[in-house]
Amino acid sequence: MAGRMMRMDIAGRRVGDGAPTYVIAELSANHGQSLDVALGLVQAAADAGADAVKLQTYTPDTITLRSDKDHFRIAAGTVWDGSTMYDLYAEAYTPWEWHRPLKQAAQERGLAFFSSPFDASAVDFLEELGVPAYKIASFELVDIGLIERCARTGKPIIISTGMATLPEIEEGVAAAREAGATEIAVLKCTSAYPAPLDEMDLRTIPDLGRRLGLPVGLSDHTMGDLAPIVAVALGAVIVEKHLTLSRADASPDSGFSTEAAEFAAMVQAIRSAEQALGRVRYEPSASEVDSRILRRSLFVVADVAAGEAFGPANVRSIRPGHGLHTRHLPEVIGRHASVSIEAGTPLRWELIADDQT
Repeated sequence: MAGRMMRMDIAGRRVGDGAPTYVIAELSANHGQSLDVALGLVQAAADAGADAVKLQTYTPDTITLRSDKDHFRIAAGTVWDGSTMYDLYAEAYTPWEWHRPLKQAAQERGLAFFSSPFDASAVDFLEELGVPAYKIASFELVDIGLIERCARTGKPIIISTGMATLPEIEEGVAAAREAGATEIAVLKCTSAYPAPLDEMDLRTIPDLGRRLGLPVGLSDHTMGDLAPIVAVALGAVIVEKHLTLSRADASPDSGFSTEAAEFAAMVQAIRSAEQALGRVRYEPSASEVDSRILRRSLFVVADVAAGEAFGPANVRSIRPGHGLHTRHLPEVIGRHASVSIEAGTPLRWELIADDQT
């Protein structure tokens, strides 16, 4: 994977390559068709410590057809079963005229703002808006034309991989590269709502990184923050999670989303995990230095007369560490004291006669 880029930059923020985990708050349908609620979600994301907010840019007509045919009725074991796709997306979509005020609100609060486009017209719109990156949703991984359209903008692309096989992931990444994308990240995702922990298979995260030579992360639909924390420990550099003001709100995604206080706790837990992960280190930490003296060393443990031989009865390895290193015990045994030594004295070379020969 030599030469592959293990980092990207989104709106001036480095992602990957040792930078703090990039946390994305997905607003999705949790605005409930209220701009005020959507703005409140942006504020909640900022208060929770997110790095970015993300929308989904489509209309019912750009993502599906208005049809009651069985093909267009959801029956896949989801929370949306029974609805037609058109009706669901009419309820869930974010009006395009909201994007600009939401972007302004995000930027005023230090958040990056970008979106998942669902067709070329959405990409054109988002380009006019000046978003700094694009997210390919899991269900759109197989839309090679959409990936290519995003890649041709030259902006970073984050690709979710829910439901995908490895060949499908590789095909999507290859399409992005061939269309000109140079900054690509891939997110492990389980497209179940909510996703059960026993289907997360987070060990895929480091494997994806090794196979693709790209930054990897997690798009998470589990309840709670365990999966994101474990993902970070396994090398995830991006975490995306749905944010809602309340799971009691009546919106298509609220039931499996994270409330603001929970999101903030997740971000804090991720930052704590990053501190614990630290760096590769093989020397004492600052907190350990003073404790080194408490380790074992060689001590005289019984009174020894001048000229007396050292042996197991009068020299032992004990705590603390003021005496000779324990590695010298075989050298000491059988030699003689140069002076009288009181029990409890750290053994030093000057207390040992030069009689080795």
